[in-house]
Amino acid sequence: MTINPIHLEKLKKILGSEGWIDDQTDMPSFLREPRDKYQGNTPLILMPDSTEKTAEIVRYCAQNKIPLVPQGGNSGLVGGAIPTGEILLSLKRLKAIRQQDARNLTITVEAGCILSHIQELAQEMNCLFPLSLAAEGSCMIGGNISTNAGGVNVLHYGNMRNLVLGLEVVLPNGETWHGLGGLRKDNTGYDLKQLFIGAEGSLGIITAATLKLSPHPHEKQTAFVAVPDPDAAVNLLSIARNISGDCLTAFEIIPRLGIDMVTDNIPGSRDPMTQTYDWYILLEGTSSLSRDLLDLEAVMERILSTGLDDGLILDGVIAKNITESNNLWQLRENLSEAQKFEGGSIKHDISVPISAIPAFLIEAGMAVETSIPGARPVPFGHLGDGNLHYNISQPKHMARQAFLDQWESLNQSVHDVVDKFNGSFSAEHGIGRMKTDDMLRYKSKVEMAMMTKIKHTLDPHNIMNPGVIVRK
Repeated sequence: MTINPIHLEKLKKILGSEGWIDDQTDMPSFLREPRDKYQGNTPLILMPDSTEKTAEIVRYCAQNKIPLVPQGGNSGLVGGAIPTGEILLSLKRLKAIRQQDARNLTITVEAGCILSHIQELAQEMNCLFPLSLAAEGSCMIGGNISTNAGGVNVLHYGNMRNLVLGLEVVLPNGETWHGLGGLRKDNTGYDLKQLFIGAEGSLGIITAATLKLSPHPHEKQTAFVAVPDPDAAVNLLSIARNISGDCLTAFEIIPRLGIDMVTDNIPGSRDPMTQTYDWYILLEGTSSLSRDLLDLEAVMERILSTGLDDGLILDGVIAKNITESNNLWQLRENLSEAQKFEGGSIKHDISVPISAIPAFLIEAGMAVETSIPGARPVPFGHLGDGNLHYNISQPKHMARQAFLDQWESLNQSVHDVVDKFNGSFSAEHGIGRMKTDDMLRYKSKVEMAMMTKIKHTLDPHNIMNPGVIVRK
């Protein structure tokens, strides 16, 4: 793809000397995604510092049919923000906090705001912005919205789609839709913001958002327990929900192999139990009520004692303080990092109905063993909402590249099992460039036709992140 140098110079003039990069030596951090699976290229990186400048860029590109790839913090895992010759439009300079409204439990921020900064601002308001994920120190809220990010608190608060009350979006023709209302009820036709949440920049560029906050939790209880098997874990989840009411915020499953990888490869990590077990659950409850109104410790103890009595828990520990809680969470958060030390890793972000997880794990394990004997599945993650990161480490006897060369065929083996259980091959990471073939393979013709019509209607010249989600 070649873009006329005249267009490149005119786009530079729109932003001024601080708003662009064309030196290839300054571009690597924008062009490589975290897994090093995608390495992109672009003649120009544009960095507008306002919605108005963003709209001016898009208008010019629309008039001249110049394709754009929007990018936030570049922490995505499916190649959706990596250009393949298109102009890269980075939102990193759009980082203003436009409004904080504690009484309405909302905060309005621009797309380039870092997630952890928004969390801190919410805390200063004695509120909580509950989206929490491993990349929160670098990912940007525009990208979180564009990929409909999930994270560890979806069980209680929902994913990004549930946390957005309004959006400001630059459309593919350069017009701006100003939809930043902080309303929880607005029944005036189509809910347009939902079109752009999860669209990965293929329908427009999100420049700002009004986010829903929650009361700040004053109590937290974290426990780490061993369970006999995934079926017991699912039954324990039902008990935990029934006992805790609305207090259960996280319910994460971890296999023994995952614990071994973390304790072997991440300094300072340790197994909280003296005996080893096949499966573990990390569960957490929070409450905005003070202890005199709700004793969350007693709630957690009731969950664990009931689980023990029913044979669903074999062993366990309860964190006594924040430090111990953080140490338990480090076992979960370091799983992906620990796998890097074990050679190649082929990763899947899938979801199935919670009740189907035990059967899915058995069938997926058999499919992996049939495809690559000795491969080591490390399924972990958000059992509470049915989302598993079904990561597979290379067999110890196999060369790393030989294993990674099986990425596509192994993906299909796992995703065929997911499809059998009426699941999703992409639960929270998005489609990007990586999973467009899966869209065609597993989505119905009706679904693909509807999505394609929406894309063609809003972006008839296919200038917005072409090749992402729908190919044309």
